[in-house]
Amino acid sequence: MSGIPPILLVGCGRMGGALLAGWRERGLAPSVAVDPAPEAARLAGPDLQVVAEPAAIPAGFTPAAVVLAIKPQAAAATVPAYGGFAGAAVVLSIMAGRTIGGLRTLLGPAHGAPVDGAAEAVIVRAMPNTPAAIRQGVTVACPGPGVTPAQRALCERLLGAIGVVAWVDDEALLDPVTAVSGSGPAYVFLLAELLERAALEQGIPADLARLLARQTVAGSGALLAASPEDAAALRRAVTSPAGTTERALQVLMAPDAWPAALSHAVDAATRRSRELAG
Repeated sequence: MSGIPPILLVGCGRMGGALLAGWRERGLAPSVAVDPAPEAARLAGPDLQVVAEPAAIPAGFTPAAVVLAIKPQAAAATVPAYGGFAGAAVVLSIMAGRTIGGLRTLLGPAHGAPVDGAAEAVIVRAMPNTPAAIRQGVTVACPGPGVTPAQRALCERLLGAIGVVAWVDDEALLDPVTAVSGSGPAYVFLLAELLERAALEQGIPADLARLLARQTVAGSGALLAASPEDAAALRRAVTSPAGTTERALQVLMAPDAWPAALSHAVDAATRRSRELAG
């Protein structure tokens, strides 16, 4: 199915903006975004009204989905204002760490639910990453209780506009997913940064050092994406016996070097994702 139905986008930062750009490419029905930042107003157009606060959302606007694209630290102060939309719309959260249960509590009983709150907001929690800006992201999503096949399909369309989408049923997996793919682009950018620094230390001119580092990382990623071989096989193909690459890898692959450091880094990020749920 082509086209994106009306959406209420909460937050127009990097990821919210990337989602919006992807939806527009697929044909976005008239929608609303909420963001108090003055620069958010530039995103307005015939398909999008940008308002600074929830109270300014046009009366009668009925979105198919409410997309929460704000910082997790802002959830407690921001999310409750959107509880009135939770009955008619699926809530899609891309906030790191914030659990489905925690968001249901912040949103309160779904609109029109019994007084005892038996019916609650229907939420899909997802973790995209920054290559979404060029539609090359990867997102892992988890459906909460009560998500219908149609709502899941809608969230698939919304997230598919920025790259590849995978689904898990175990919400606990989203914490290590956040550590691996959500934070992962920063690890890759750090590699380019350190390669450039090492090139400078070896006397390579600055412009050439930057070109070599950036294009090596970008080209290797493109090769990995295009190849049916796994990463280890591609690494071995570059590594001639007793050559320069083998000598370098003896340093990088020492037990206390990259293998340990990356494992510790992902573990630290996973623990931080769990802390953000608080």
